[in-house]
Amino acid sequence: MRNLKMLCLAAFALLYANTTFAQDSEVQKYDQGFRLGFGLNGGIPTDNDYRWSLGGDVRLQYDLTKKTSLTLTTGFTNLFMKDQDGIEVKDLGFIPAKAGFKAFVWEDQFYVLGEVGAGFAVTNGYDQTTFLWAPGIGYANKYIDISVRYEDYNKFNTNQVALRLAYGFKL
Repeated sequence: MRNLKMLCLAAFALLYANTTFAQDSEVQKYDQGFRLGFGLNGGIPTDNDYRWSLGGDVRLQYDLTKKTSLTLTTGFTNLFMKDQDGIEVKDLGFIPAKAGFKAFVWEDQFYVLGEVGAGFAVTNGYDQTTFLWAPGIGYANKYIDISVRYEDYNKFNTNQVALRLAYGFKL
């Protein structure tokens, strides 16, 4: 698992560096502005305790340039437990609060995204707060955003690979 984390970080750093250098040669005027997106998320946790996850989110995006953006994301995610040999274990629901950086790397539609933040457990008597980080890749056009991300939850002793389908628009 540690190797997967290092590989994701290295890929993100390489793609970010490539995008940054490419932008130095592009001097264009661009109307900076905000976008708002509403997404549905489904995921597969990579450990044996959770069966699947489902959630929704709201993402505020500020476009710095045509190829780079800052993001703030929150919502709700529920991790559904597997049966534990007749022992009733409750699902874990939490609210993520993440800040991120999005860099479009190909044709102004394909991007890499890195987010960090916290997950606040809010259901079934869970009271932990976890650090979370999430590198991802995606495709976005004027209204649709589809992405896949790896998301790690330190205190929840799990992580997941999740798909996000979202609708967004300029504010």
